[in-house]
Amino acid sequence: MNPLYLVVPLAPLAASVIVGLFGPRLGRTLSHTLCILGVAVALVASIMIFRDVQAGHVFNGDVYTWMTSGTLKLAVGFLIDPLTVTMMIVVTFVSLMVHVYTIGYMADDPGYTRFFSYISLFTFSMLMLVMSNNFLQLFFGWEAVGLVSYLLIGFWYTRPTAIYANLKAFLVNRVGDFGFVLGIGLVLAYFGTLHYAPVFAHAESLKDTALNLGGGHAALLMSAICICLFIGAMGKSAQVPLHVWLPDSMEGPTPISALIHAATMVTAGIFMVARMSPLFELSDAALSFVTVIGATTALFMAFLGIVQNDIKRVVAYSTLSQLGYMTVALGVSAYSAAIFHLMTHAFFKALLFLGAGSVIIAMHHEQDLRKMGGLRKYMPITYITAVIGSLALAGIPPFAGFFSKDAIIEAVSMSHIGGHGYAYFAVMCGVFVTAFYSFRMLFLAFHGTPRFDTAGHADHAHDDHAHAAADHSDPVTELATQAGTEPDAHDDHHGGPPHESPWVVTVPLILLAIPSIFTGWAYIEPMLFGNFFGNAIVVHESHAVIGEMKEEWHGVVPFIVHGLASVPFWLAISGIVAAWYCYLVNPALPARIKAGAGKLYTLLDNAYYIDKLYVYLFADGARKLGRIASTVGDRTIIDGIVVNGTAKVVGWASQLLRHLQTGYVYHYAFTMIIGVFALLTWWVVRF
Repeated sequence: MNPLYLVVPLAPLAASVIVGLFGPRLGRTLSHTLCILGVAVALVASIMIFRDVQAGHVFNGDVYTWMTSGTLKLAVGFLIDPLTVTMMIVVTFVSLMVHVYTIGYMADDPGYTRFFSYISLFTFSMLMLVMSNNFLQLFFGWEAVGLVSYLLIGFWYTRPTAIYANLKAFLVNRVGDFGFVLGIGLVLAYFGTLHYAPVFAHAESLKDTALNLGGGHAALLMSAICICLFIGAMGKSAQVPLHVWLPDSMEGPTPISALIHAATMVTAGIFMVARMSPLFELSDAALSFVTVIGATTALFMAFLGIVQNDIKRVVAYSTLSQLGYMTVALGVSAYSAAIFHLMTHAFFKALLFLGAGSVIIAMHHEQDLRKMGGLRKYMPITYITAVIGSLALAGIPPFAGFFSKDAIIEAVSMSHIGGHGYAYFAVMCGVFVTAFYSFRMLFLAFHGTPRFDTAGHADHAHDDHAHAAADHSDPVTELATQAGTEPDAHDDHHGGPPHESPWVVTVPLILLAIPSIFTGWAYIEPMLFGNFFGNAIVVHESHAVIGEMKEEWHGVVPFIVHGLASVPFWLAISGIVAAWYCYLVNPALPARIKAGAGKLYTLLDNAYYIDKLYVYLFADGARKLGRIASTVGDRTIIDGIVVNGTAKVVGWASQLLRHLQTGYVYHYAFTMIIGVFALLTWWVVRF
């Protein structure tokens, strides 16, 4: 085994442990240096492993045997193949950019070293997930990223909304993880092992095996396994209806929004389904289920991005929608297109999140787009990188998002999986909506008339955000004040107009903008039409939509030329033009549309009332059930019948017995005579 395999996950882990235990003693500079060095070492090692894999050296083996029970072996092991190393590079690169960016964003936060420890631990957890060669280690990484995300979303733990958000994320993911555990349990029960290789090798032989559901009902085993596993992915990758945790998770610091919601945690479900392609290819029912869920997420979450005024929430709903695109690609068996979009999306979405953070710093931690405007002349670097990220997200050539998104749309159009027609409609509509809300955000933040006091009083986080639901600003200053420290260095409320962020913020933006431009045209041919993934992804001939697309592939330039004449491109252009007209040419129009939309706008503003429905059914329902259990079960049955009832029965019995236990001898003699008389009477009558 190549020793570098161990270096990749252990370098961030070592840094996390050291900084977590000794961070306050080490000081801020040494703490962030150790964490950045750990992730940088992991990135360099990942690149070296990538080159080794490209040379044909793959690895699948156990590193440590945890437990053996009969014939079942539970171990920690690595599967190093093209799919794994792609994820390793994406995770470590984006994580490194986030680590560097954090130096500037969290400059004077009292939890500075703790934050670095958490994000390094998160990187370790994600690497263990993607490098696993068995379901046990996959589940370990799966739960570890969930746990650390809980800590990161609620990092500002004195803020009630942050605590609510991390509990919400934790609980919603537990729902998905229940299905995930059921899927793993079915694998163990029917295959007798948790290692990928033997499961994939014998999956075909169990293709027609039926699973008895009880009551005379049955289902195909493979469909049950795949749907259960995908329910886990629905939680992690925030698919409808388990998407509700992701928008609220914006309560965490902005670097976490980029790390968790761009390249790592939310893409874990996409990676897992791609890894399980040998199983999913055996169930058309599971693929249809995946397709419909992904299409619904892609379209309906995109609509919600239009009505958001919090800059981070716009990007958050964008993430939900793009995850839907990836899921649709998985459903139509275009696994390579899903991973390709995962990669390109990781770069431009991390860029947009970090760009939003740069704006938040300049605006003194104000996040309301309605209080921005005209920032491009104050923040030229942030503006240019935001334009690049927005063009990539909208799918404009030659930016990265164009290639991956168009490939997905083309794959859906060629698919014959159930639900592909609905999916095609959803992803096509999503193109226009995506372009509209992404450039709406860009125009509101960077163009037009400044909607803040350029003399030095920007509307900042301490201006009354009266309602908690709309208060999504990063409370750095609030916590610093509570900790007895001076406000954040960037929060100079009287320091003049907004200005460009420091180099530790802008350098990661520039480095993320580069792959947001070139990864599309550089990797579309090898990833989609070459043999980039080798045997890591399995597609049956009847589902080979990428194979059909390959027959029409003539190179990058013809693909761009074809894209310029395609419907998705003009839908994207139409979305950009519509945003330009609504927010720059005729800025009064959105208010009129909002007034005219009436209940439709209210529906979108309340996110389809799904959160309220969950609160009513599950949160309030659980409380009502608890009250019933307390009133009926505890007070009535246990206290009233069992405890007090027993005492009353004993009391009643005592009241009766006291009339017999008088203490007089003649009463007892009389009782004995009556008893003997009754016994003799019974004996005479019977015999």
